[in-house]
Amino acid sequence: MSRETHSMPDLLLFAAALLLVSLGLVMVYSASSVMALAETGDPLYYLKRQMMGMTLGTAAMLILMQIDYRIYQRVAILGVLAAGGLLAAVLVIGTNVSGSRRWIDLGVFNLQPSELSKLALVNFIAAFAASRPQAMKSFWKGLVPPLLVTGVFFGLVIMEPDFGTGVSMVGTALIMLFACGAKISHLILLILMAVPLLGALIWLEPYRMERILSFLNPWADPMNTGWNIIQSLLAIGSGGLFGLGLGSSRQKFYYLPEQHTDFIFAILGEELGFLGSLAVLALFFLFAWRGFRIAMKANDLFGSFLAVGITSMIVVQAALNIGVVSGVLPVTGVTLPFISFGSSSLVVSLAGVGVLLNISKRIR
Repeated sequence: MSRETHSMPDLLLFAAALLLVSLGLVMVYSASSVMALAETGDPLYYLKRQMMGMTLGTAAMLILMQIDYRIYQRVAILGVLAAGGLLAAVLVIGTNVSGSRRWIDLGVFNLQPSELSKLALVNFIAAFAASRPQAMKSFWKGLVPPLLVTGVFFGLVIMEPDFGTGVSMVGTALIMLFACGAKISHLILLILMAVPLLGALIWLEPYRMERILSFLNPWADPMNTGWNIIQSLLAIGSGGLFGLGLGSSRQKFYYLPEQHTDFIFAILGEELGFLGSLAVLALFFLFAWRGFRIAMKANDLFGSFLAVGITSMIVVQAALNIGVVSGVLPVTGVTLPFISFGSSSLVVSLAGVGVLLNISKRIR
């Protein structure tokens, strides 16, 4: 038996992720320093925590880059059970922040189970579809099992509540099912069935309905429901072509809420201008291109489906975040991968990059 040969990992994908993470560190410090100084007395408070997440994430990426990705196919069900358990646990023992339970306090690190669950869901769908590719044309045998897992995860995440992450999960799952060979007619049917459900979830929660109305006309209530998007647009617009200069944002002085998390792209646009924003978009396009290229060239179906899932997981969330910040989509409360403050998101995203790099190393 000949020994398996490995090629170089995809250096362009690695470079795109590295540049996004590096830019994220700079922007987290710039966007959070004023708030951190006022709240903790240390302008570096959020930067230090983000650097810890980067360290853990980089370690995870380098380790997973060396581990044969095919192992994950055998533990897909175990991963789903573990992730589901954590999603259930956070509803009971999670830290309550502004009425939401999304994090489990581990002392030096806040674990966000919904981030881990996205990776577990992607792995499960990839493993399921790769083990029965012909069944993916069948609605009941091919689509229903992964949809049930997606639905359970979505329901648990909505209970936190975290509508944005739930939508990101569903979007990623639909892209994966399409890539795995599901019939377009079945996917259209699923979307048509999902629209009333999403509409009901929005209607039943007043704050979600307010977000939709503020998206349609933020200036109808500029001091309340429309405040976030108006301040975000002001930040982006005032940046012009070249920006106000790194560290020179005015909106971070408590005008724009969540300036270091959900709306960090607005601060980036304000300080680095249209050209800086365009560079970030280019890096995400580069990441998407290389990720999907790895999927097309992977040695086996599982590697191909897994690469599609991980790439989609990151790109869908980035598209949602940038769409919200630029006023194209209603506010959903999702962060910008690699760039926004958040250790769990950064660690999981870099871990996903590590898996992608391992798949790329085995392409013949």
